[in-house]
Amino acid sequence: MHAERATRVRYWVIVFAVTLAVITYIDRVCISFAAPSISHDLGLTPVQMGWAFTAFGWAYALFEVPGGFLGDWMGPRRVLMRIVLWWSFFTAATGWVWNFWTLVITRFLFGAGEAGCFPNLTKAFTTWLPEKERVRAQGIMWLSARWGGAFTPLLVAAVMRWVGWRHAFEIFGCLGVVWAIVFYMWYRDDPLKNKKLNAAERDLVRSSAKLAAGHAPVPWARFLRSRQVWMLCWQYFCLSYGWYFYITWLPTYLQQGRHLTIPNSAILGIVPLFFGGLGNPASVVAGALLQRRLQNVVLTRRIMACIGFTGAAGFLVLSTTMADATMAVLAIGLASFFNDLVMPGAWASAMDIGGKHAGTLSGAMNMWGNIGGAISPLAIGYILSWTGSNWNLTFYLSAVIYLMGIVCWLFLDPVTPLEPADA
Repeated sequence: MHAERATRVRYWVIVFAVTLAVITYIDRVCISFAAPSISHDLGLTPVQMGWAFTAFGWAYALFEVPGGFLGDWMGPRRVLMRIVLWWSFFTAATGWVWNFWTLVITRFLFGAGEAGCFPNLTKAFTTWLPEKERVRAQGIMWLSARWGGAFTPLLVAAVMRWVGWRHAFEIFGCLGVVWAIVFYMWYRDDPLKNKKLNAAERDLVRSSAKLAAGHAPVPWARFLRSRQVWMLCWQYFCLSYGWYFYITWLPTYLQQGRHLTIPNSAILGIVPLFFGGLGNPASVVAGALLQRRLQNVVLTRRIMACIGFTGAAGFLVLSTTMADATMAVLAIGLASFFNDLVMPGAWASAMDIGGKHAGTLSGAMNMWGNIGGAISPLAIGYILSWTGSNWNLTFYLSAVIYLMGIVCWLFLDPVTPLEPADA
């Protein structure tokens, strides 16, 4: 008699994560392509546009830990429904702004809503997926997120030509509302409560499902004393600082720094996030091959991170030496590819170190990363203002910060849990 084959109901969690990741990046990236039109209509300077970009980043960073903590405490089902509805409203509200301050406030509230999205999806992976499937799930999710952002410029360009930038934001805001309703109806915080799982699949997810009840007090003092936590957070700061350029200033750089037309900038604007998306599954595959050879998870993740940070810095600097805009964008695309080689390992480390507190810890990591992301567009705005639009200098600074991420990984233990599994 053959053993029962496990059903695959758990993979619907990955489907929901993928669709939300795409929606998240559409809502997040659309302002970068609309920025030249927004600046023109509202009469904004580069510094003021930088503040509008950074308002999102600061709110996103500040509300990451609360969002992740709520996921550990209340469960992702209720938290994700609330935050997706919140940010969808303020996506639409971006089309209603009338001056600098209303834009900044709206983007801040939008960022507050998006905070907690990926920590709660990470919590869902931790409770629904066996340990061996989590890294692959993270790679698939981040591939989808990057590609959602990659094709957003073409989508925004088409919608803006049709209805203008103001109504475009209203249309994008509707996407999240549909997702929130469907997700809330299907998802359960405890996978064992889903009657469609057969006995074999229940056995697969049973140990992970115990984390669904992980509402124990967060060991904040242990978090603050842990070198693991600080190194995990600082490496993500270095990663996010360089990466935020792709979702904020890139279209402006292509139009003003490389003198491309709006249609051409929309086409070339696909490249960095598209390549970044490829970096995630490439990291999962290369990491698995390296792991089989080395039989050492810690060393494997460190090597992948060091390759990623080195390549991101090198190709970003290389782009500054290229006179041809297409070749420069390809180099930037390769920088984005290497950037995302770090991603699956970083998020898998947050799950491994955090355990039942995976939502809170991944929120802390993402918070620190987005502090770097919040600083980046503002720093770029000031550098452009002070130097007469010296884009190369902004790339050199990002490259240096990328290289600092290598140091963090050399001191990071990415696998040892902060608390025993039965604590």
